[in-house]
Amino acid sequence: MICLFWVLGGYLAGSLPTAYLVAKRFRGVDIRTFGSGNVGATNVGRLMGKKWAVFVSLVDMFKGGIPVILAHLFADNQTTVAMVAVASVLGHNYPVWLDFKGGKGVATTYGTLFFVSPWASFFAVPASGVVWYLSLKISGYVSLASIMSLFSMSLLLPALGAPEAFGWSAFLLAFLSSWRHRSNLVRIYHGKEDKVGR
Repeated sequence: MICLFWVLGGYLAGSLPTAYLVAKRFRGVDIRTFGSGNVGATNVGRLMGKKWAVFVSLVDMFKGGIPVILAHLFADNQTTVAMVAVASVLGHNYPVWLDFKGGKGVATTYGTLFFVSPWASFFAVPASGVVWYLSLKISGYVSLASIMSLFSMSLLLPALGAPEAFGWSAFLLAFLSSWRHRSNLVRIYHGKEDKVGR
């Protein structure tokens, strides 16, 4: 029951629809009807500019990270912390407030995994950010860079000594992100996905 409490709390925190609320409040636009229709920072950037995209990304990171921190402090169980991390991202991707139609979970995954296993995750997550940047520069595709960075994180965490539970949760979240980006991957395969700067 205690584990369930933390997992539910992680899900509800993650389900805060940051992109939807920001676009609705400051532009009067339902972000689901604009651009890609995705409820995430990239689509907010298309509508409102880079600064708002950064703001949404940071909030999405912290809404995933805070439940993980609290679970570390009060649940004190690696499996529970790993489950809270996954639940937070599931909340972002499938928010109860938006009929379970949310974002793709990249920023929230970064936020949750940054705090799962100090000090290993304090290195692994920024290193994965470098993978994201380099992959974006080489490929030009945000979706592909995001997937590659998350899979690199799932390898880096156990390599740096993070407990097994956190390595598996990172792999699960990388796979989930790949699933959420499946339409992007299909467009990349067919040469129809827009590159950054186009």
